[in-house]
Amino acid sequence: MVCRRACGYGNLYSTGYGTNTAALSTALFNDGAACGSCYELKCDAALGTYCRAGSITITATNLCPPNYALPNDAGGWCNPPRAHFDMAEPAYLQIGIYRAGIVPVNYRRVPCVKKGGIRFTINGHSYFNLVLVTNVAGAGDVQSVSIKGSSTGWQAMSRNWGQKLARATRTSTARASPSRSPSATAAPSSATTPPRPAGSSAQTFEGGQF
Repeated sequence: MVCRRACGYGNLYSTGYGTNTAALSTALFNDGAACGSCYELKCDAALGTYCRAGSITITATNLCPPNYALPNDAGGWCNPPRAHFDMAEPAYLQIGIYRAGIVPVNYRRVPCVKKGGIRFTINGHSYFNLVLVTNVAGAGDVQSVSIKGSSTGWQAMSRNWGQKLARATRTSTARASPSRSPSATAAPSSATTPPRPAGSSAQTFEGGQF
C-alpha cells in the first residue's frame, strides 16, 4: 500500500517520470524533501535467490507509509527505521522475480538524468501561490524555492506537502527559483511566469536545468 500522490506529481507519465519509480519508506522520505531524488538499486544475490542481474535507477515519487500492526521483517516493510523501496511493478521486474514479492537490495543515491528544463506548475491566485517543481536533474530533490513578484523581493516559500511549496503573498508577474539538495552544487535556474487571472487553472512553465 502506498500513500497516493504524496509527492504531488499526479500523473507520472505526463510529468515525465514513467514507471521507473518507487515509494520510499518513512526513513527515506524525509517528509517529502526526498521527492524527486534518484537511486540506483541492485538486488543482493548474496542474501536472496530471486534476483535478476543488473541494476535500475528509479525516481522517488511517493511515500510508502508504515504499518505498525506488522513487524518490520514480516509485512511492515516501510516501518522506520527500515529503508524500503515500494517499486512500480515494471521497475521491480527488472531486478527481481515476481513471485518473491520482496527482495534484498543494495542502493545508492545517484544523479538524476532528465530531458528538458525544470518545470514549475503554479496553482492558486494572486494572493496565494502553490508551486510544484518537477523534472529536476542532478540531485533531483528540491530543498527550497523562492518566489519574486513584479513589485516584491525574493520571498522564501514553505513546503506544503511533497514537492509542492506555498507562499501567501501578493504577486502579479512572478519568478520562481529552486535550490537543490546540498549534495550537489550549481547555479539555480529560474522561470518567469506572466500574470494569471483570479481562479485560473494550473499553468506549467519550463526554466533552465541544473
